[in-house]
Amino acid sequence: MTDILNLALPYFGLIFIGFACGKAKGLPESGLAWMNFFLLYVSLPALLFGIMSRTPFSELNNPPFLIATTLGTASAFVLAMGAGRFIGRLSLREVTLAGLSGAYGNIGYMGPGLALAVLGTKAAAPTALIFCCDSIFLFSIVPLLIELTDRDHPSPLHGLGVVARQIVLNPLIMSACAGALAASLHLQLPVAIDRTLSFLQNAAAPTALFVLGVTVALRPFDRVPWEVPGVIAVKLLVHPLVVFGLMLLFGPFAQPWAATAVLMAALPPALNVFVIARQNEAWIEPASVAVLIGTFASVVTLTSVMWLIQSGRLVFP
Repeated sequence: MTDILNLALPYFGLIFIGFACGKAKGLPESGLAWMNFFLLYVSLPALLFGIMSRTPFSELNNPPFLIATTLGTASAFVLAMGAGRFIGRLSLREVTLAGLSGAYGNIGYMGPGLALAVLGTKAAAPTALIFCCDSIFLFSIVPLLIELTDRDHPSPLHGLGVVARQIVLNPLIMSACAGALAASLHLQLPVAIDRTLSFLQNAAAPTALFVLGVTVALRPFDRVPWEVPGVIAVKLLVHPLVVFGLMLLFGPFAQPWAATAVLMAALPPALNVFVIARQNEAWIEPASVAVLIGTFASVVTLTSVMWLIQSGRLVFP
């Protein structure tokens, strides 16, 4: 257990350091703009490109794994929507954002670094695939459902256009696809470019975790809406259990692949849930509370999953 704590605490420690700095200094949130830009458009894309480009292309062709993990995310999305509807009596727009909170884990900020630390380089390919498939699914279904509530743009064609732009122009998806293309063509980057990408990749995890802590600290937290505990329970408990069952149903998969899928499913709600809620002017405070409570609750739940994996108790026959 000591080894797991030594592995997990630096990750959560960076979040807590960011949280403490955000509470202590009280700097305006606008100061995070360039750090967020660096993460979204520079450092995390470099990390995903590096992961994909170094993975043999034959390992990326695994349809059963893609179906199982995406089905797990879709199941968590529907269950979280149900929790929002029946517990909070939310509207369709609010229910959609609740579903996003229950299905969209912190696969960008925490996922790659944590998976590689726990499972090593064998987790690189499944991590990248899960990120791409989850992002494509969620960034397709969420805009479509929200579009149904938008009276200014009721056209289904407009909704499809919004979805296509969000997928095609997402820098993380673009970088992962570029890395897959590089892997398929066996491209070798010049030494100077490769070292530059290495610097950027190494900066991704610590910067992302610190920014996550600061941003959570700046979120308003007056009360806990009734539906939030249910949504968090779906994300931290039900989602990994569903993925575990799907790994057994669609498998067998190699142990690192199946364990990576469960670990990624156990991640807390992504910070982007709050960003998307604010963009759509709905479910803003609950999204903020879900990210805050989910992140701190995952200290227990996510560390437990890491212990099950490292101790060999989470075995896939």
